[in-house]
Amino acid sequence: MAGTDLAGGNGAAPDDLVLVGTIERPHGLRGEVVVNPLTDFGGERFVPGATLTTARAGQTPDGSTSLRIDDVRWLKDRPLVLFDGVGTVEAADALRGQGLWIASSARPALEPGLFYETDLVGCRVETVDGPDAPGKTVGTVARVDGAPGASVLVVDTPQGEVLVPLADAICRVIDPAGRRIAIDPPAGLLELNAPPATPRALKRGKGRPPQ
Repeated sequence: MAGTDLAGGNGAAPDDLVLVGTIERPHGLRGEVVVNPLTDFGGERFVPGATLTTARAGQTPDGSTSLRIDDVRWLKDRPLVLFDGVGTVEAADALRGQGLWIASSARPALEPGLFYETDLVGCRVETVDGPDAPGKTVGTVARVDGAPGASVLVVDTPQGEVLVPLADAICRVIDPAGRRIAIDPPAGLLELNAPPATPRALKRGKGRPPQ
């Protein structure tokens, strides 16, 4: 029920940039690099002619540096990328660890009911109104964890992190524009997942955001 390229990195990214990969190491002798893709849309992100904003490890991208892709070939699930102006092993090695970013406006539109993970992070989480009591604030989404089909919202609360399965039956309203997620947790769920977290709670729910 949700979808995304990733936010994050070693520093906070500007609101209009999202992380789509990191350069791992040189490959071969002609300047290629192995990219660790952090996106479910690798076939659209890593194509000849695409320009990616770059930032060195530990630095926040400011949009001032970029690399243009000259050629791409895939090795299993990782792209081997040749950038313009990078033609030696030494030049490729100098790129090791850099992050690759795109403008958030370049992300493809998602089908109704799907949301980018970056749009969920920072949303206020609250319980739905009930017949006996109004909804109450639970906390703020810090990140989305878990494997496909078993994803959870990691919610920062005054008591610590709480895990909320990203499932239709629990996440009743997801409103990224309003920065709000309304949940209808089964009895005991929030207490069950309060620190220390119960790992088995991660297996409930469905819908890992595309990355």
